[in-house]
Formats: sequence, C-alpha cells, structure tokens
Amino acid sequence: MFRFFFSKSWFPWSIGGSFFILISTWYQVQLDVKINEWFGEFYDTLQKALTTPNSVTEAEFIAYLFTFAKIAALWIFISVITGFFTSHWTFRWRTSMADYYHKNWSKARLIEGASQRVQEDTLKFARIMEGLGVGLLESLMTLVAFTPILWGLSKQIDKLPWIGQVDHALVWVAILSALGGTVLLVIAGIKLPGIEYDIQKEEAAYRKELVLGEDDPIRTAPATIGQLYSRVRTIHYKMYFHYLYFNVVKWSYLQGMVIVPYLALAPTIVTGAITLGFVQQITRAFGKVEASLQYFVRSWPVIVELISVWRRLREFESKLESNKTTIEKAQ
Repeated sequence: MFRFFFSKSWFPWSIGGSFFILISTWYQVQLDVKINEWFGEFYDTLQKALTTPNSVTEAEFIAYLFTFAKIAALWIFISVITGFFTSHWTFRWRTSMADYYHKNWSKARLIEGASQRVQEDTLKFARIMEGLGVGLLESLMTLVAFTPILWGLSKQIDKLPWIGQVDHALVWVAILSALGGTVLLVIAGIKLPGIEYDIQKEEAAYRKELVLGEDDPIRTAPATIGQLYSRVRTIHYKMYFHYLYFNVVKWSYLQGMVIVPYLALAPTIVTGAITLGFVQQITRAFGKVEASLQYFVRSWPVIVELISVWRRLREFESKLESNKTTIEKAQ
C-alpha cells in the first residue's frame, strides 16, 4: 500500500507532490491567521461605529470589507489549486498500488475477491486518504499556527467560572475539552471498525453469489441467496445500533462545545474588560485550536472505513506474498 513513497519511479509525485501540498496548506493556514486578525480589527471598528456615531467614515468601513475580500479570494484560489493537485496526487498513489497488483495478477487472481480488492478497495483507499490526509495536515498546521495566538490572547483571560484563577485559561480549556471528547468518542466507537470490516466481508460473499448466479442459476437458489442476505441484514442492523449511541455521544459533545468558549469568557465579559472585536478574535482562535484537536472526533466515521479498507488490503497483500512464495518454491 505504501510502495508509492519508496519507489524511485514515483518520487516526483510522492516526495515532490507531498512537499507542494505541505507548502500550499501552510500558506492557507497563514491566510486564515490574517483573517482572524481581520475579525478582531473589524469588530472593534464595528463596535466603535455603533457606539459613537460618525467616528468611522463610510470609506474606512468599506475598506475593511474589501480587505477581507482580497484575503478570502486568495484563500479560495489556493484551496482550489491544492484540492485539484491533491486529487491527482492520490490517484497516482492508487496507480502505484494498481501497477503492483497488475504485475502480480497471475498470483493475485487466486485469492478470493481479488478483483474487488484491486478495483474497489484501491479506489476507496485513495479517496479516503485524500480527505483524511489533507485534513490531518491542515489540522496540525492550524494547531501550530493558532495555539501561540490563543496563548497570547489568553493573557487577559485568567479566570474561569466555578474554578477561579487559571493563567492562559482558554488554551487549557481547548486542550482538555478536545482531548476529553476524543477519548469519549473513541470509547463510544471502538467496535465500529470491526463491524465495518464484517459488513464488507458479508457484502462481498453476497455479491459473489449474485455474479456467479448470472451464469449458474443454482448459485442464486432462494435458500442460498436468502441465507446470505440474512447475514447481510443482521450485520447492518448491528451497525445501526452501534451508530445510534455513537451519534448520541458525538452530537451531544459537539453541540455542547459551542457554548464552551463563551462560558469560559463569562467572568471577563461581564466585567467589560474586553471589546467585541477581542471576543470575536479569541473565540475564532479558540475554535481553530479546538477543531484541530477534535480532528479524530469529527473524522471518526471516515477513519472507521479507512481501517476496514486497510485491513482488507493488508490481508490481500499478505495472501499475495504467500502465493508468490508458494509458486516460487514449486518452480
């Protein structure tokens, strides 16, 4: 699965492409930092304009809006180009896997479900890695960029409700709440990867009989096909049950986190010690740090599917290597 990064023929894409994605993603994060600074200045100006009439001219106010438009337009351009390039990059990764399987097809075809592994699972693997990989990279870079910003802004926030004095309070609230949520969601969804793997196995067995039944009606006799479909139904119902309580935990946590920064800011807000612009700037920085730390929480269903695909491909490659060894010994 990972020969893409170790084959010299793929280095221009695997190494060079990775470097391009790294640089462009970092630049996007830096633009996001500028937007965060803009929010602080804009809302302070907005508060000033609303509380003191004519203290801000129309030209000054509109200039702020055009500043945002320029930064946002550049962010959109970089984002689109990065997304386009990443799609090509992940397809090259898939191609490197497919090339290996094609070269060894004489041994691979002896493995049950080989065609599905080579076509469907490599496609799923590439698409999932495209989303998860870029998401993880962006989360890490956002964390690196915004944590110092939140740390600096939190100097003025040194008191929490019910707890009292805490230096750089919002940083610790973001870290502890995000890590706590991650542990909670991992515990709630611990069974999901195994269930997803079993679903794919049962679906593959069901699909195989349907395909064979196109040429041999006996393979799709009601008793046989009905039994296979019953197993498919059972495992799907099992997945629905486990996702039921998982989603309760997930959405309860995510919705509850909406009020956390404002709750943490409550003692400072009610004393009037900070401005509206500062509130916007710090809550946005808090949200960026928190969202980065919540990467696994928000991506867990996709991670579950990735683990399932990875297990199937790993099992397939293990059997392929075993077949190659057996054939070489026989020769």
